[in-house]
Amino acid sequence: MRIPTIYLETTIFNFPFTDDASHYRADTLRLFKEIKAGKFKPYTSKYVTNELENTRDKVKLEQMKTLIIDHRITVIPASDEAERLASVYIKEGIIPEKFEADAFHIAAATVAGLDLIVSLNFRHIVKHKTIIQTEIINAREGYKRVFIHSPMEVTDNEKDS
Repeated sequence: MRIPTIYLETTIFNFPFTDDASHYRADTLRLFKEIKAGKFKPYTSKYVTNELENTRDKVKLEQMKTLIIDHRITVIPASDEAERLASVYIKEGIIPEKFEADAFHIAAATVAGLDLIVSLNFRHIVKHKTIIQTEIINAREGYKRVFIHSPMEVTDNEKDS
């Protein structure tokens, strides 16, 4: 059986270290546990690592970088093709220009041919409109479908015995 490839968007690296959203923290920690167990083949991108560098809390920044190393997450380089596709999402009004990084995330995962994008960004990424409209554009542009979900939707939500 083929292991699904997943793209971890920036929010996924923040929630393991937050105390103000315990349910998201638990879901994200479960996702990282399942990555370690080999359920998913994880990817992120240079767009994510660039965003992480904006973290003012240097201890948290090191913790987030350690997640990438410890979970052997492949970092996809920035590319002209991903940036071209992201500009299409913006031009078509799916992602506001002010939040172009969100378009870069979807485009990077799409261009890389990944199976899933996992995010807790419910404003611009894990949103019905975004999911439907990026799927239409991706098909039109010759890319396969990339599923977009929250960690809760892709992990085994049964309580550990």
